[in-house]
Amino acid sequence: MTIIVTGVAGFIGSHVARALLRRGDTVIGIDNLDPYYPVQLKRDRIADIRAGTGGERFTFHECDFADQAALDAALAGVEIDRIVHLGAQAGVRYSLENPGAYVRSNLAGHVNILELARARGVAHLVYASSSSVYGATKSLPFRVEDRVDWPISLYAATKRADELMSETYAHLFRIPQTGLRFFTVYGPWGRPDMAAWMFTDAVLRGQPIKVFNGGQMQRDFTYIDDIVAGVIAATDNPPPDDGAEKAGGSHSPHRLYNIGNNRAEALETLIETIERACGREAVRDYQPMQPGDVPATYADITAIQNDLGFTPSISIAEGIPRWVDWYRGYTGL
Repeated sequence: MTIIVTGVAGFIGSHVARALLRRGDTVIGIDNLDPYYPVQLKRDRIADIRAGTGGERFTFHECDFADQAALDAALAGVEIDRIVHLGAQAGVRYSLENPGAYVRSNLAGHVNILELARARGVAHLVYASSSSVYGATKSLPFRVEDRVDWPISLYAATKRADELMSETYAHLFRIPQTGLRFFTVYGPWGRPDMAAWMFTDAVLRGQPIKVFNGGQMQRDFTYIDDIVAGVIAATDNPPPDDGAEKAGGSHSPHRLYNIGNNRAEALETLIETIERACGREAVRDYQPMQPGDVPATYADITAIQNDLGFTPSISIAEGIPRWVDWYRGYTGL
């Protein structure tokens, strides 16, 4: 198959591209190399994809998918089977500083991908949503059946809007789609704005780490290999257009899944696991809760388990040492 992967220079996108190439697919990667975090990391991910198994079947376009003309030009004459749309403006806190970037990438960009899927008649569009859509929901674990009408950050609002726009396109144009609500992802080639990266870097450098909400935080930390397995399983299984109710409630060919580790870990447990892996103690700087953040996330993954057989297998006790080994090799710390 020929599969478009947007956000291919990103954390999850680069891993998904490698997995697709290893199994023999042709991957066309789209990414605008946005400088939200260091572009060199993104370039290194692209270089690693090209150097890996199947790299000769990988084509990369430095392109902003929010620019319809640029997207059309990059993909002119290309036959597309499926799209894995992982590109977006990431970050909850940054959405308070630069809301326009989220409107452009996450809203206008998502519509452009929907139009691409419609024009090319793709067999399946898989797209990234986020656990952030659950907002301040107090009922744990979060279920795809829960109402998600009260986002507490613009980032979350744009991700919920993506789900609603996808539902509209599935209803009107019968485009098979699957939205994946990712829970906190970590692992090799991770993002510098995520806790695992920031904490590991600070511990290895002997610098203090900021621990928000006085450390009273829980996250469903999910290792990247488990996430990739779920994305691939979703990509291979488009929802049927049979009128039956799907995960998330749609009767159109559109499903919504939580994709997480199905386990809420205390932030302190993450820090202690990083300390052991690094062989050093962390210096904790306790801070109040950040605007737009939530105290706990915890995924109910019943729907994706039942439909796709998704079963995460890597705990933070196993995943964090793998992450730290990669990080030390990449940074030389």
